[in-house]
Amino acid sequence: MSILSKPHFHDEAKAYAYLEGILWPHGAICPHCGSTEKVYCLEGVKSKPSKKNPEGKERLGLKKCGACREQFTVTVGTVYESSHIPLHKWLQATYLMSSSKKGISALQIQRTLEITYKSAWFMCHRIREAMKDGNITPMGGQNKVVEIDETYVGGKEKNKHANKRLRAGRGAVGKAPVVSLVERDGKVRSMHLPEVTAKTLRPILNRHIDKKTYLMTDEAKVYPAVTDDFAGHGSVNHSGGEYVRGTFWHTNTVENYFSILKRGIVGTFHHVSQQHLGRYVAEFDFRYNERKVNDSERAQVALVGIVGKRLMYKDSQSESL
Repeated sequence: MSILSKPHFHDEAKAYAYLEGILWPHGAICPHCGSTEKVYCLEGVKSKPSKKNPEGKERLGLKKCGACREQFTVTVGTVYESSHIPLHKWLQATYLMSSSKKGISALQIQRTLEITYKSAWFMCHRIREAMKDGNITPMGGQNKVVEIDETYVGGKEKNKHANKRLRAGRGAVGKAPVVSLVERDGKVRSMHLPEVTAKTLRPILNRHIDKKTYLMTDEAKVYPAVTDDFAGHGSVNHSGGEYVRGTFWHTNTVENYFSILKRGIVGTFHHVSQQHLGRYVAEFDFRYNERKVNDSERAQVALVGIVGKRLMYKDSQSESL
């Protein structure tokens, strides 16, 4: 049996029960006042009649809080709130995005779920919002190594070597820089920056990396200027053909992450605007950071992340860094 044959991927009532089991493992919580006592299930309540549903539609999973007297469902206060798309399709989309190593395009979501492209595009961005990790606890620490590198996304091939700076291998005209911090045997954090300079990098490193960490980079001149406050700094000379020195000095971990990111951007999405690049790299970060669990467990982690991250369509038009 296919994983997508599970009841919660097809039955709306089962979808609500499944999501409630993940978000409310110890019972319903009112999103309006936070109360967990005197929460009642309301059955048979219908929505207001409309042209498509003259008799109204049953409101599945509806609850009422005895403390504040407000009605709610498990989707209130989440990225799924107020959506006209059935919840079981949201669960399908979340699973597909969580399990696709190189991502899945909005066009593919549109065809698979049989919805409009506009809805599929908005769904994907809302799910990426759920995948964002709000944890900014410093990475690394004593006897830990964090690799740092940058890559460049987008731009036209004809501009690849348009100026002297490009011939030094540091970016390209029209391309957007993405800096990634990867802890060896740990997690990754990626940021879309306007440019890679000491001014933009220093606050990132100070905020996200423990000062007791040993940093590993390539030979870029920007790194020695921003790594002097840490336990140590090693580098390899890629332009000179050096990729590994001994078994310790290398940036292969972050390079491997970039290979997956680039294959997804080029092979799946084909083009990603700078306006939304931050959300796309958050999606790839999420799958990398949850790589040690299976697809279903990874999708459940994404579902936990939907809480408190309401995203309106007008807000999805701009990137929230």
